Order: sequence, then structure tokens, then C-alpha cells
Amino acid sequence: QVQLVESGGGLVQTGGSLRLSCAASGRTFSGYAMGWFRQAPGKEREFVAKIGWNGYSTYYTDSVKGRFTISRDNANHMLYLQMNSLKPEDTAVYFCAAQRVALTMTPDYWGQGTQVTVSS
Repeated sequence: QVQLVESGGGLVQTGGSLRLSCAASGRTFSGYAMGWFRQAPGKEREFVAKIGWNGYSTYYTDSVKGRFTISRDNANHMLYLQMNSLKPEDTAVYFCAAQRVALTMTPDYWGQGTQVTVSS
């Protein structure tokens, strides 16, 4: 069982930065692929970024490439998303997710979400 708790969301102006954190419980954190999804008002939840269990493989949706960086600290059971050059279209609730071996569009575990609002 894995429990995920996000933090770090907030209100920021266009061009600003935020760093999201996700604290994971469970002793097998390193065996899980992790990622971030987001859901804007009136839209479906969409994939943002993912990272392999060892932290070496990362993948991003095209709209955030070059602006967002995903990372993880297996020793402290933490997942991060550094978001730079934020745009109003990045406004959404951001969810941390985990899945054994590889992250798909239907992860096994979800956090409760953290709101990110980018003002124009």
C-alpha cells in the first residue's frame, strides 16, 4: 500500500515558478514508478510527467518540456515537480501518482491533489 500527499501548490504570476512535492508512505517506494497528472476545470485529467523507479528515465508531455523537471529522492520517499516559466494554461489541480514498475494512464495510487493557479 502506498499513500501519497502533495504540497507546494499556490498562486503565481505568469512566468513564475513553483515546486510541487509528494510525500510517499510505504517501505517499497523505490520499486514504484512515479508521476504527475493535472486536471483543469471542465477538462479531463491529463498526464504531465513521469520518472522511473531509479530516477534515470523521465518523460514529459510536450506542453511542459523544457519548463518542468521531475525528480525523486528514494531515500526520503519524495517526488518533486519543479515548474518554471508558468503559463495560465498550467492552472490545474496537480496529482501525484504511483504504480509498480511502470507508470501508465491508470496508476495504482493517487494523491489528493494540490491546486496551482497561474494568473495572467
